[in-house]
Amino acid sequence: MRAARRLLALVLVLGAAAAAARGGSAPGPVTCGSVVKLLNVRHNVRLHSHDVRYGSGSGQQSVTGVSAADDGNSYWRVRGRTAAACERGAPVRCGQAIRLTHVGTGRNLHSHRFTSPLSGNQEVSAFGEDGEGDYLDDWTVVCSGTYWARDSEVRFKHTSTDVFLSVTGEQYGRPIHGQKEVHGMASPSQNNYWKVMEGIFMQPSELLKVQQYHAEL
Repeated sequence: MRAARRLLALVLVLGAAAAAARGGSAPGPVTCGSVVKLLNVRHNVRLHSHDVRYGSGSGQQSVTGVSAADDGNSYWRVRGRTAAACERGAPVRCGQAIRLTHVGTGRNLHSHRFTSPLSGNQEVSAFGEDGEGDYLDDWTVVCSGTYWARDSEVRFKHTSTDVFLSVTGEQYGRPIHGQKEVHGMASPSQNNYWKVMEGIFMQPSELLKVQQYHAEL
């Protein structure tokens, strides 16, 4: 958990620098090691998690959609699939399987054959400890072209159960009032398009910055 907080602090520090440096440059590909927020295009909510567990189904950490653009619990780190390396700064290819690790809690975006609490679709949760979970954390990036472009709309297909990461608008009450259910749907639709919004896009040379930051802490 402490490592996750350190990484979140790094994201905020580098984020300010990156925003100043971007200027008018064209967006490139999403890269391994990057930390991003993901917007559901249809429902205008960002993929979110925090240490609140489902009261039914698996009882694992909940994953929801939030409308606030400045929410600190909506950062996810792009990593290689389970037991596979993904070099920092390497562009993510269309059709590549990845993990998305929640920065604040260190748990991975996960799905399994439990029923989601509101819509009755497949549950999506956050699972594991310190970024390590299991093969049910793997998602395939579905997009056109060679690479996952920062300005493109993509889908995430669960590699083990073939559902698409989706939002259909069902809204929670307490204790996560106003947040929308995120779940897995069997078929592609307008409800499962996602787009990168805020983020830090790691380049190979930036690995040294991360190592120096952790050494200083």
